[in-house]
This record gives sequence, structure tokens and C-alpha cells, in this order.
Amino acid sequence: MKPVLKKPVSKRVLNVSRLVGAVGVAGSAVLVLSSPAFAHVSVQPEGTAAKGGYALVNFRVPNERDNASTTRLEVNFPADTPLSSVMPEKIEGWKITITKSKLAKPLEVHGRQISEAVSKVTWTAEDKGIEPGFVQQFPVSVGALPENADQIVFKAIQTYSNKEVVRWIEVPKEGAEEPENPAPVLALSAADDGHSHGASAEETSGESSEKSGDAEPAAATTEASDSSDGTDTTARVLGVVGIVVGAAGVAYGVLAGRRRATDAS
Repeated sequence: MKPVLKKPVSKRVLNVSRLVGAVGVAGSAVLVLSSPAFAHVSVQPEGTAAKGGYALVNFRVPNERDNASTTRLEVNFPADTPLSSVMPEKIEGWKITITKSKLAKPLEVHGRQISEAVSKVTWTAEDKGIEPGFVQQFPVSVGALPENADQIVFKAIQTYSNKEVVRWIEVPKEGAEEPENPAPVLALSAADDGHSHGASAEETSGESSEKSGDAEPAAATTEASDSSDGTDTTARVLGVVGIVVGAAGVAYGVLAGRRRATDAS
């Protein structure tokens, strides 16, 4: 019986296999890196949320399930830092329910006593809700923000169409790992003078300079802005050049490998 001779595999086939394997690993790495780390209910202000002032905040709710939609969101407002004004914006396809509770200690706002405040806002879907692969923002105007706190913690409850309930109520602690179901936290910035709405210190300084007839600060601001724009443009150009050079290097490496395989065979 004659021995069966195995046909030698050419180096070109081996090189191509290694190349395909490398591309596959690189592709999977991109997929892993591009996936969100931990998607959860969060809150962010539009602009800044200054102590003692008013702000428009957005509760951001992603759908984390592949087979169910988010049909209900309940946001609880802290009783230790009650807000005298809570006004959610209307959202098409959602019913909004506002719950108020009596305060243990009345608030004094603009010279009048307030004995109750909003303790909970609930959004209930009237249609499909937040479908898989989508995210929804729920805007709310709030104030006056507390002056003696650095943040406000809101506890949120997310309900899915399959009756699953996720409670985002764990308070993150500084220096510790993020909990599995963290509560939305609104960070508060330093109080503006006079609790202004949108006027920055730079704008106030510019207005004072114009009133006094001194135009030099405005000119300096313009020069700084031009310099910043130039730096941003240079960074973008260098970034594009880096990408092109990297792509060229990869292409050169592939071609060189093919040439070596052809010469060897």
C-alpha cells in the first residue's frame, strides 16, 4: 500500500490565512471597543446647572433589551433638597404624571411659603415607547437648585414591555467602583452672581469693557479665539495625515508580504 503524500501548502496560502486572521481579530477588537461600556439612565443639564439657579435637564434613557421596549420611566426627586419648580416638557407619545408631596419644612420662594413640592414625575408610553436600539431624552425644567449641595441624586425606575423593572437607585460613592444600577446624578456648578441665566463671566467682563470705552479686552479675546481655531485646524490636519500614513503603511505591508510569498514560491 502506497503511503498517502500530503500536498504541501504554499507559503502564499499561509500568508493569506494569517492576513485574514489578523483582519478578523482587528475587526472583533473594533466591535468590542465601539460597544457602550455601561448604558444606564442618566441626567445631564443643557448648559450648566448652577447652585441657586434654574436649569433644563435631560433624563437620558437607553433601551438595554433586544426583545422589549421601555414603556415607563419614573424619576423620584429627593426630599432632602426639594425643588420649588419642576416642569417637564411635553413629549409626543408619552403621558406625564406629576406627583406632589407635603414638605416637612416649608420652602420660602420669592417671599412666599411653599408647603408641597414635586416628589415624582412619571412618563408612560402611549404607543411603542423606546424600542430596542434606541434612546429617549426626557427634558425637565428644575429650580431653584440647592445652594448648599454639590449634586442632586435622582432615583429612577425603568419598566419594559415584558414587565421587567430595573431600579436605578444605587448612589455612586466617590473613590469606589460604579454600582451595577447607579442612580442618575446631577452635578451642580458654582453659583453665578445674582443667579444669572446664561451670562458668563467672560461676557460680563466684555460688557464692562465696552461701557468704559476700553476695547483692548475684546481684541484680546478675538485673538485668543483665532489662535484656538488655528490650533484646532492644525490638530485636525495632523490627525487626517496620521490616518492616511497608517493606511498606507498597512497597504505596503500587505503588498510586501505578497511579494515575498511570490518570490518564495
